[in-house]
Amino acid sequence: MRRTTRRWSVMATATVALVLPLIGPAAPAGADPDPAALAKSISAPGVKQHLRKLQQIADANGGTRASGTPGFDASADYVAGKLRKAGYKVTVQPFDFAYFEELSVAAMNRVSPSPRVFVPTPLSGTPIGEFDAMTYSGSGDVTGTLYNIDLVLPPSPTPSSTSGCDASDFAGFPAGGIALMQRGTCDFLVKARNAQEAGAAGAVIFNEGQPGRTATLQGTLGEPTITIPVVGTSFAVGEEMAGVPGSVIHLKTDTISEIRQTSNVIADSRWGDANKVVQLGAHLDSVLPGPGINDNGSGSAGILEVALKLGALPTRNKLRFSFWGAEELNLLGSEHYVATLTPADLAKIKLYLNFDMIASPNYALMIYDGDDSDVTGAPAGPDGSAEIEKLFEKYFDVLRQPHIGTDFSGRSDYGPFIAVGVPAGGLFTGAEGIKTAAEAAKFGGTAGQPYDGCYHQACDTIANINDKALALNTGAIATAAVVYAYSGNLPGPDTRPALSTLRAQPATDGHVSPRR
Repeated sequence: MRRTTRRWSVMATATVALVLPLIGPAAPAGADPDPAALAKSISAPGVKQHLRKLQQIADANGGTRASGTPGFDASADYVAGKLRKAGYKVTVQPFDFAYFEELSVAAMNRVSPSPRVFVPTPLSGTPIGEFDAMTYSGSGDVTGTLYNIDLVLPPSPTPSSTSGCDASDFAGFPAGGIALMQRGTCDFLVKARNAQEAGAAGAVIFNEGQPGRTATLQGTLGEPTITIPVVGTSFAVGEEMAGVPGSVIHLKTDTISEIRQTSNVIADSRWGDANKVVQLGAHLDSVLPGPGINDNGSGSAGILEVALKLGALPTRNKLRFSFWGAEELNLLGSEHYVATLTPADLAKIKLYLNFDMIASPNYALMIYDGDDSDVTGAPAGPDGSAEIEKLFEKYFDVLRQPHIGTDFSGRSDYGPFIAVGVPAGGLFTGAEGIKTAAEAAKFGGTAGQPYDGCYHQACDTIANINDKALALNTGAIATAAVVYAYSGNLPGPDTRPALSTLRAQPATDGHVSPRR
């Protein structure tokens, strides 16, 4: 194993020196450091040292580094301390966020008639059961009669349900009952709030039933204002529950749902043009069930090692390294950061590079599809994103490593930057998605299995890291950082369209928990 790790570490970092003359600016003249030589010194073993430290922090803090826990705070302290020693101006940006934790597995059963116990989703999130506690559900242990609320059964060919969206849906609702509602039209929070205000002791929301809207809902209420138990189910479970008149249902959730504080760590180099900021970012938080060493210790450790090696380099443009909090609760850290930027400060950020899961054990080398050449999902990124994609493609091409595109799906911290017109790109090695036979032929590994079988689980430990993927992507991060640190012609236009003309975010009914 050690031989394999060293081989790929040396190969990837040495390639930085080869790639820079092909796609990047010449090294600075005179006594300035040689950026290619400096980038070559950035290696996967240094990244692994940071990952071991993050594992130690998780081990000392209940096995987690989630935002709102001591494990995250210790992770942020570690990163900030390293960056300050390297000469960066470090800003710890605190913000309040809605914290949620399930303390024990939810329970739901039909007491009568035809008693039945429904299969819960475990705290690890896998395998998905017949129902799941919604994020920000209240806590409670209740039993009551089930009442159908304005259901559309069978479902219409296209989404149309307004179940629970209006207070009038609950006219005559008996206090202490349990509301059965159907997905559609309005946010889950609206449905849950209307049920709670009508005196419901609990709420069950099932998927609507059209193709693509049948699986168990793993939704979020978006804020910690609901005090009753709220769970999501599959369409099949909801339809079956609706068909048993006079059901008495037992529902139990055991949660913490409250406002807590977490932070982003932002580090600015003391060098470079402050009006031309090259920003790199990765989320530092894990999910509650595990230490998050691949997701996303890998991206955080990768950009941290690059930052430490580049801190003394007098660059043309200013480098900024960002370590986001509360990404796992819907990109809250990066959204907060972008929302607090003045228009003048936003205009200084010329591009954003995101690194989220760069060492998945059953990896594929994926580059964010800046030009939408894959014609999948979201459209192309803002002007300049295509150029960023091409830089990473060139890096892997020189290494003779295959690579594929991945969609800007909105599931990581590039999302808030793209939304305000900042050119973006980055790398990803896969999460819970299943590796195809074609991908296994390209990258090795096992077809038909997840890229990361420990995604969002307690087993996402230091043992969950693929050393080859880590080394290759570390070299790619170093290459991009040095190229853009010295570029006199950064990707994207000199000016951006007014915020009012930028692409609006699509509206959805309800909120489904983000899964990368």
